[in-house]
Amino acid sequence: MIVQRTRGLLRLLALAQAALVTLLYWGLFTLFSLVVAPGTMIFTAHYAVYWAFVVGGLGLEILTRGADRLIAPIYESSLVRQLPVASRQVGFALGGLLVFLAFAKDDTISRTFLVSFAVLLYGVLLWSNATLPLRFARMLFAEERDLATLLVGPVSRVGVLDYWLKRKRQFGMRIVGVISLDAAPPAETASVPMLGSVEQFDEICAASEITQVILLELCPTEITRTLLAKCQQRGMRLLIVNDLAEQIRHPISCVVDEGINLVTLHEEPLENPLNRVMKRAFDFSMAVFVIVFVLPWLTVLVWLGQRLQSPGPLWHRQKRAGLQNRPFEILKFRTMHTGNGDETVQAKHGDARIYPMGRVLRRFSLDEIPQFLNVLGGEMSVVGPRPHLTEHNTQFAEVFARYHLRTFIKPGITGLAQVRGFRGEARTPEDIAARLQSDLIYIENWSPALDLGIVLRTMWQMLRPPPTAV
Repeated sequence: MIVQRTRGLLRLLALAQAALVTLLYWGLFTLFSLVVAPGTMIFTAHYAVYWAFVVGGLGLEILTRGADRLIAPIYESSLVRQLPVASRQVGFALGGLLVFLAFAKDDTISRTFLVSFAVLLYGVLLWSNATLPLRFARMLFAEERDLATLLVGPVSRVGVLDYWLKRKRQFGMRIVGVISLDAAPPAETASVPMLGSVEQFDEICAASEITQVILLELCPTEITRTLLAKCQQRGMRLLIVNDLAEQIRHPISCVVDEGINLVTLHEEPLENPLNRVMKRAFDFSMAVFVIVFVLPWLTVLVWLGQRLQSPGPLWHRQKRAGLQNRPFEILKFRTMHTGNGDETVQAKHGDARIYPMGRVLRRFSLDEIPQFLNVLGGEMSVVGPRPHLTEHNTQFAEVFARYHLRTFIKPGITGLAQVRGFRGEARTPEDIAARLQSDLIYIENWSPALDLGIVLRTMWQMLRPPPTAV
């Protein structure tokens, strides 16, 4: 099947690159030992450890590479387009090694060797990504492994899949033509030959020696079963394009759970118990650090400032919507004068309700620090969608049907929307839409690295607040 060919070529490329890097590494080591720095050979055991870090880093890069980046080396033969892929590979290959050398205080490795190897490694990976996939494809998917492919379905679907079909040609998939399921099929198509109607299926398959059939869309069960039976009788593969995402106009993900095939509309990494444990450990460690080392002295400073500018309660407690819209009481340093009436009115630039020190606290997000107590109590996370008032959630949900999806996970002190600059007053539906989109991206793409990146960007924004900070 064409899918196995693609995956197999990826694995073959990874193995070939590991072999090339190994040959490069030990070849350069031998050259240094004999010519450049005689005596290096006595440190062979050390260099073997270094080699293990390099090859392990390349393997880790493959495992952590996203789907788009993963297939990039196969289809992009241009050296220019391979530059970012090779750069990422070199970073992974040498990053772990450099960290190890720094922590182990190991100065055995020759700096000249390391620099030379890094330059040559980049060149080898760049060349192999750009040339090996096509060479492997030509060698492995020669004429005897040709997949004579017949398309079956609405002719309009051919144009939708045209780009994908062209990319698969290098894997030996040859499109013979298309059989239309349309009531009145057109005489011809733009890119592939029109061979007839579904009633002529047997004749066309026999005449063209078809080995693979692609059903261009999900069809009624009767048609699918008929085609499947005929394909099995003739020893032909049948692939069915799952166009459910196009039909419902929403991305889908297919999973199998205890033998049951399910279609889910959202990727939710935090439904994985291990991921939840990692996120909770991150939250707990950060909360303990801030509560022990930051909150005490900041509380004293805020209390003194309030006594001078706006006497009243130290804390501002407010009901917010949390996980699955369950209400909880959020903690903040009070930044407004007491007795302000309606709390649902959002703060604006130059808001007279905010006392002078409160403006400083809000601008640098210091009023949010008490929320680490909410994090410690499990009501919030360090990173997640910002919790809103229940009244605001109701208003926003009336405008955006998907708004409550952001409550799939715990709310956060900071989030992807905030570090992208969407903070402060939500003035327009576009403001809400931008925040909602960022929240959903975070929910569907959570990772420890993403959390760490958002925290670091938040710390930078605390030092240099964006103009939207109220």
